[in-house]
Amino acid sequence: MVNHKSNSNAWHVPGCSCCGGHRSTWPGEITRRQFVKTAGAGAIGTTALSGIFWKTFSGIDTSTNNIRDRKPLKVKPILTYEVPVPRAQSSWRQWGGIQTEMDADTELIKIKTELDKLRSRADFPVEFLEVNKIRNKNSLADLTDTASADVFLVYAAGGGMDIFDTLNKTGKDIIFFCRHKSGPVYLWYEIISPRFLRQHTDRLAVTGIDENDVVIDNQDEILWRLRSLCGLRNTVNSTIVAVGGPSAWAQPEGVVPDLVRKKFGLDIKTVSYDEFGRLITQARSDRSLVRGARERAEKYLGESGISLETKKEYVENCFILEDVMIRVMEKAGSKAITINGCMGTIMPLSETTACLTLTLINDAGYQAFCESDFVVVPAGILLSNITGTPVFLNDPTYPHDGLITLAHCTAPRRMDGKNLAPAKLLTHFESDYGAAPKVEMLVGQTVTNIMPDFEFKRNVGLLGKIVDNPFLDICRSQIDVAFSCNSKKVAEEMPGFHWITAYGDYMKEYGYAINKLGIKFEVLT
Repeated sequence: MVNHKSNSNAWHVPGCSCCGGHRSTWPGEITRRQFVKTAGAGAIGTTALSGIFWKTFSGIDTSTNNIRDRKPLKVKPILTYEVPVPRAQSSWRQWGGIQTEMDADTELIKIKTELDKLRSRADFPVEFLEVNKIRNKNSLADLTDTASADVFLVYAAGGGMDIFDTLNKTGKDIIFFCRHKSGPVYLWYEIISPRFLRQHTDRLAVTGIDENDVVIDNQDEILWRLRSLCGLRNTVNSTIVAVGGPSAWAQPEGVVPDLVRKKFGLDIKTVSYDEFGRLITQARSDRSLVRGARERAEKYLGESGISLETKKEYVENCFILEDVMIRVMEKAGSKAITINGCMGTIMPLSETTACLTLTLINDAGYQAFCESDFVVVPAGILLSNITGTPVFLNDPTYPHDGLITLAHCTAPRRMDGKNLAPAKLLTHFESDYGAAPKVEMLVGQTVTNIMPDFEFKRNVGLLGKIVDNPFLDICRSQIDVAFSCNSKKVAEEMPGFHWITAYGDYMKEYGYAINKLGIKFEVLT
């Protein structure tokens, strides 16, 4: 039954309401922080993806849909300390429980043990480089692996501020760890705020580091920060394919993509509708590909949890479209794709909608977004890279009574990164055409909701819990999310339009990462 809870929407058109530095110590190295400060010069821009011919895709195998791994975060742990020399009738040592070489060696063993435990607990790719101990900034030059590190994890037991200044000039991220009750107590547990962060003043006086980069005792606090930085590393300067070019919901043309390049450094590879349409046409004339797509569709429809309430050929054509999109991503060296005006441009050629296709691509481990809305797409890439799971780009409604409905005609089924949620395959609501999933997300699941603003100055976070999968006459995948914040406050504070939703509570990680890009983060509580 094609017309299930739907009305043909004659006025639905593209654009409607729902579719709509510091100098480096190691020369030649461009760090994430340096990029944020220099990207405004326009070094990275939107480029057309060249070599888009079906024959060039012949060597690309999409049959296995391999999950694309995130790049590991490389962490350089450094123990800073000093060995004071006694002087008669004088203050000859500073605070701290590490005063000798033997103390430092013992602490090094303890640090290695703790890092081994962190590595075993990490749900993200991380590589800890060799732990070194240094007593002054000159010793940094003797370390051979600092240039390859993404972040310095500084165990600030002692030593001078010049070590920290030298590390900060590299432009790399730094996390400071100080011991209090986990002992032996560190010197910088006392003075990291007044002496280093505030530089003997009353306000933060260093660039690229703030109070969020200091951890006392707690290993979990190190772990979530590294998770955040792993997501950031995999987002900044990454590549995304934009079919039909980049856009932004209800915003002036070109403004938002320019902000995206300045803030995130995204390399947006564009594919024109004409080129993409030609690829679809050629794919549909490839008998082997069509046969394989039909076989995959048949297997998909036979899986438990799937019910078909649209035409089968729409679903089969979604699998052909999936082949095309994955091959384009592989050609671009990207794991992310977005499509602009699906309605009225791609539908006549693919003879389906892209809704189910984007679900399939997300569930396969890539990142796929509809509408090419670059107000929200960077937030989606970042949150997905932090969580290691797919995310749900959605239309929010008006918050009331501690509840809000979030909906869109495409949603991942594998929101937890592992299990496929049940789904009905219906038509896309506004067009009453094609194949769109109504994903039954997990009731009771805690979710992180991110609301990006139009100006890339402020993101807002709202923690909630899925309480229902309604079936309203709106976009097919729908969730009612309950929250504890005052509803009026949510209505007053929510910026932009589209939201990004992920399973789990990742507010700390997202806020830590987005703040490093110069975007303020507010959590509604």
